[in-house]
Amino acid sequence: MSVAVSKVEEVIPKVKKFVLQRVGEFERLGREGKTHFDFRPFLDIDYEAGLFSELCFCILTANSSASMGIRIQAKVRDEGFMEMSFEELATLIRSHGHRFPEQRAQRIVEVRQRWKDIEGLLRSEKDSKEIRKLLADPKSPYKIKGFGYKEASHFLRNIGSKDIAIIDRHVYRFLTENGLFPQVKTLTPKRYLEAEEALEKVCNELNITQAELDLYIFYIKTKKVLK
Repeated sequence: MSVAVSKVEEVIPKVKKFVLQRVGEFERLGREGKTHFDFRPFLDIDYEAGLFSELCFCILTANSSASMGIRIQAKVRDEGFMEMSFEELATLIRSHGHRFPEQRAQRIVEVRQRWKDIEGLLRSEKDSKEIRKLLADPKSPYKIKGFGYKEASHFLRNIGSKDIAIIDRHVYRFLTENGLFPQVKTLTPKRYLEAEEALEKVCNELNITQAELDLYIFYIKTKKVLK
């Protein structure tokens, strides 16, 4: 048994119910187009969220924090992400201390103009890895500005995909610290997929999904089960 597997096994009894709750919320969002997130006891926040709201959350969270993204999403809600002006969004995002309020507001305004096409892709294509590629590839008509493999994986996991990894700084450190993946200067798409394969081996040993593993690693690094 690897050190990485042992570390995850150690925390599973502590937070399994919260991890399964969160995965259930993700599945409901993908299946029904709306879900109720409850982040207690880690954050005293709960709210309803839809698919487009979740896409905006992932735009906000890139190079930021999940907790900040959650607080902004809870404040703006679905209607705000769809209807607020660039100026209103930027002001609200800035009020939460986000480092890039104008940039993220602009990306949200831009992507909502293309949301029907992206929503159509989510309905028509069932292969989550193919959708990820289309959302991240600069040559794709579905490319979302600011999305690479990590951000696209984050969005798809949060709407119910279980077979893809979100290799953010927490997961990357988990991989390198436990000797599962070498330190690299840039996580290219090719390298990203190699790291995902390394995580899949951990999943197989523990008989859990990538979606669950990510939440357990996030807990190991932050002591929270968020998203």
